[in-house]
Amino acid sequence: MAEHDNNGRGGFAMPMFKEWVPAGVRPWLYVYLAFTFQLSSGVYLGSLNEMMGSMSLMREDILMCLYSGLCGLAFTFPILFRTKFRFTNRTLLLVSALGIAACNIAGMLVTSLPLLWLLCFVAGCLKIQGTFECMSNIQLWMTPRRDFRVFFPLLHLWIMLSISVSDLLAVYFCYVSTWHAMAWLMGGVMLFNALWLGLCTRHFRFMKPLPLYAIDWLGALLWIAAVMQTVYVFCYGEFYGWWNSGVVRTLTVTAFATWGLAVARMFLVRHPYIEPKMWRNRHLPAIFFLALVAEAFLATEHVLEEVFYESGMEWHKHTRAILDCPAMAGAVCACLFSLLWLKVWQRGRVKLLAVGLAAFVVYVLYFYFTISTRMSMSQLFFPIFMRGFAAASLGIVLLYSLQSVMHFMVFFQSLAVFQVLHLLVGGVVGAACYAFGVRYFVADNMARYGVCLDSVGMPPQELPRHLGTLMARFQVAGVKQVYGLVAYAAVALLLAVLLYDIPFTRERIRRMPSWTAVGKVLRMRLGPGAGAAGDGSPE
Repeated sequence: MAEHDNNGRGGFAMPMFKEWVPAGVRPWLYVYLAFTFQLSSGVYLGSLNEMMGSMSLMREDILMCLYSGLCGLAFTFPILFRTKFRFTNRTLLLVSALGIAACNIAGMLVTSLPLLWLLCFVAGCLKIQGTFECMSNIQLWMTPRRDFRVFFPLLHLWIMLSISVSDLLAVYFCYVSTWHAMAWLMGGVMLFNALWLGLCTRHFRFMKPLPLYAIDWLGALLWIAAVMQTVYVFCYGEFYGWWNSGVVRTLTVTAFATWGLAVARMFLVRHPYIEPKMWRNRHLPAIFFLALVAEAFLATEHVLEEVFYESGMEWHKHTRAILDCPAMAGAVCACLFSLLWLKVWQRGRVKLLAVGLAAFVVYVLYFYFTISTRMSMSQLFFPIFMRGFAAASLGIVLLYSLQSVMHFMVFFQSLAVFQVLHLLVGGVVGAACYAFGVRYFVADNMARYGVCLDSVGMPPQELPRHLGTLMARFQVAGVKQVYGLVAYAAVALLLAVLLYDIPFTRERIRRMPSWTAVGKVLRMRLGPGAGAAGDGSPE
């Protein structure tokens, strides 16, 4: 990355391109490249059902592939600048493109689940490496002053668009061909990217390369192992019957042990992968908590909506893909609104957080009060729009808040933890809770209201004809009950944020003093002789 052109004149320049490439086209080539990197993945959720059928896998197996890719994405953040200062931009982009192409092609041939999870992990690492290289080189083109109030909304615009487009393409290819078509497409796109990168770019360094020393690789492996064991427990917990299974009990014990080793190593080595000083920021717990809760809330998309669409309405996935359009429109509107809110209007972050939570509350309440087995798909456009708006706005405001309070030297380490909570732990914990809630309420409703299935409530000859309808209604009722509980939690969090935003309330909040301070106050009030008695000595 360079901030000056080759002639010494000030302004934005990209000297890694060869001279014959027009200067006005260079940033747009990186925009396209970043978009294609975000389109790529190890597996594509739009083809989940087709992969389950052709590869004889469970839903949880495919979801673990997704979580493996997200884990690789998150834990690559702390070393992004180290690799950037060691290798040239051309090398990193070529390796990322060729590596993702290889992962997409190999993913169609691999049948071993652990190897498939490893491929998805590598694809996640290469995906964020390629995206970071593109966006870091055009950041000054997007915002010459490095204003993150501009950069983060535009970054989320690319990300949210790529997620929706990837899902739509995967569903479309499954409809006209097989699920392999999406993997072949992305493999071909990445090979094309490698071709034009080889033709249009050159090796360029703006400083002497720094060696890759003092990186705690063992610490990184411990953090990754701890997170993936935790994710495995929550992902497969419903299938194994939670802690009734020896597998879950064993993994729970090993996960706690691995977490302990990772935390202990953080304090024992000189340059740990996640440094202890990163945790000392007093604003960090609140941001991490909000990231965890926000993603747990948004997991309703992958559990409650799926149950409603499949069991309640019996909509095929190709039909449900239409709902990606209002979600994408809501995300785009949220990115533009956040840009106006933070940069143009210069409003506060807490109020933008409240706006995002309010959009999610509208989405949840709409689903709770209106869903039924007789509604049309067009009635869901508005709540899905609000859900897309909430997801994008919450992601932007939390990421901008993290950048605002963290020192640059540990920002990417905190970003790794933030992404683990935001992309992995929050989503998998929320999905597990919602799946358990739906199963519980459906069984409870059948036990309470199953009397309508007997010969008094319904003639025996009509029972088969109405059984499917009644089961669908039980499913929808269970989904509505879980939505109601989510609505209570979301409204409570929204009220807490609004209450905190009142200056009088925020100024009156008092921190809990330490026990040492409490002891000093007590000794002062009880007199000089209180210390000896308080130490346990005889009076």
